[in-house]
Amino acid sequence: MGSFTHLHVHTQYSLLDGAARIDDLVARAKALGMDSLAITDHGVMYGVIDFYKACMANGVKPIIGMEAYVAPNSLHDREGVRDYAHLILLCKNEQGYKNLVKLSSIAFIEGFYYKPRIDYDLLEQHHEGLICLSACLAGDIPSYLLQGQDQKAEALALRLQGMFGDDFYIELQNHGLPEQQIVLPKLAALAEKLHVKTVATNDIHYVNKDDAEAQDVLLCVQTQKSVQDVGRMSMQAEEFYLKSEEEMRQMLFHYQDAIENTAEVAEKCDLTFSFGERHMPNFTAPDGLDNSSYLRKLCEAGLRRKMPQADDAAWARLRYEADVIEQMGFVDYFLIVWDFVDFAHRNGIFVGPGRGSGAGSLVAYALDITDVDPIKHELIFERFLNPERISMPDFDIDFCIERRQEVIDYVIAKYGEDHVSQIITFGSLAAKQVIKDVGRALGMAYGDVDKIAKLVPGSMLGITLNK
Repeated sequence: MGSFTHLHVHTQYSLLDGAARIDDLVARAKALGMDSLAITDHGVMYGVIDFYKACMANGVKPIIGMEAYVAPNSLHDREGVRDYAHLILLCKNEQGYKNLVKLSSIAFIEGFYYKPRIDYDLLEQHHEGLICLSACLAGDIPSYLLQGQDQKAEALALRLQGMFGDDFYIELQNHGLPEQQIVLPKLAALAEKLHVKTVATNDIHYVNKDDAEAQDVLLCVQTQKSVQDVGRMSMQAEEFYLKSEEEMRQMLFHYQDAIENTAEVAEKCDLTFSFGERHMPNFTAPDGLDNSSYLRKLCEAGLRRKMPQADDAAWARLRYEADVIEQMGFVDYFLIVWDFVDFAHRNGIFVGPGRGSGAGSLVAYALDITDVDPIKHELIFERFLNPERISMPDFDIDFCIERRQEVIDYVIAKYGEDHVSQIITFGSLAAKQVIKDVGRALGMAYGDVDKIAKLVPGSMLGITLNK
């Protein structure tokens, strides 16, 4: 058995209230001699790959999970108050990871109501390979016990025990909150009655104890409140940091078994990601042609049309590029991009001229993916695709904002909803904006904040507060 493991951990990807940077979390766990650590962000899995890589680089075993939001009845209900409970789910293996990704996706696509939500029926369908912990005070079981609805708490615990068997644990936390003092003995008694093991967790939202104030200000920035506002959202204690095993044993002095059981949970989790494998979608060429011949046919027709005076050097370059594309296994990729750009052209949807290194490809120009003549502008194909350096080609294509959804719908209809995904971009606040937001959250006078913000040089790209 290993040492104590933190199984309830929020990173900066818990976008409202997480103030713990992944690298700092992992480094702190390592410094405390911990050999494993979990990630359980609120309702999302944005951070799991960064977290996995940081753990592997530091010799810490990554435990991949999520703190799900559970709808009170069905995830399809969007009535009444913003009601949802928390539930911790951790992946034991690849099956568990696939199920958790599925749950997270359905929570956003079908269950979103203020937050991405699942429900217990959905969990029943996708619970295989997962470990379930009963969560913090916002979990249904602790919540029922606090309201004196002991039967409801027991019925739910029995349902989760039926679903997960020995992989269901009742979570014990102590951050010094009065409600926790009431509910702790009740949770322990329920666990004993149902023969469910308990597990000790700390609801981590920042790395060190002295980060509590910064995290409180972050909460104010996110909720657009000031620290002086009465009744605003706050953590109500300074205990939500990554504690040592010793601190955990003191905070949960009467529940030493729950400390030991974290090692059992960590032991059960064994998920490895393999990177560097390509899973390319397939294109089907018409008229029984193979894809390579079809690509060359389209390229040759395109070059004749766009460059009727093309010389031998241009034709040689076209053949060379087509050879490299074929040799690197990107024929289908080019055909798929050509296909949806062609759809846009045929339907009068404006397409940008092409940005980035893709504009260096004569094949892309001949296929009308780009509108920039790479020969005339002396652009280099190898900046886009280099046989010496295997990396994915990447076309930056702009579609008319008013009709881009038609292009997305076309791709979904042709390749299947389960083969198409949109990706997120995270914005982070630059130095000047941080000063303005924090000043506002601290209730400082606008003029004073502005004076300080103006001291940040606007001419230096990527300037940090430290600099």
